[in-house]
Amino acid sequence: QVQLVESGGGLVQAGGSLRLICDASGRTFRRYAMGWFRQAPGKEREFVACISRSDGHTYYADSVKGRFTISRDNAKNTVYLQMNSLKPEDTAVYYCAAADNYRGGSHPSGYDYWGQGTQVTVSS
Repeated sequence: QVQLVESGGGLVQAGGSLRLICDASGRTFRRYAMGWFRQAPGKEREFVACISRSDGHTYYADSVKGRFTISRDNAKNTVYLQMNSLKPEDTAVYYCAAADNYRGGSHPSGYDYWGQGTQVTVSS
């Protein structure tokens, strides 16, 4: 099992930047593909970005491509989401997720473990 704790959320003006951090427990972090999802009030949870277990392959939602960057440090059991050029429509609770057994991808059902979420609010 793995436990995930997100941090780094907050209030930022449009055009600003934030870096989200997801710290994972356990000694087998490198076996998990990792993803970031977000959920705005009244909306379904949506995919933001994901990164493979070890070769660093990444995939992004079209809405964040070119603005957000996902990365991981397996030595620190940490995954990051650098968010630049933030827009009011990026406002949501952001969740970190881990996928075992070669699962993962862009749908929430592909992930086995979730963090508690961190709020990101972008003001116009």
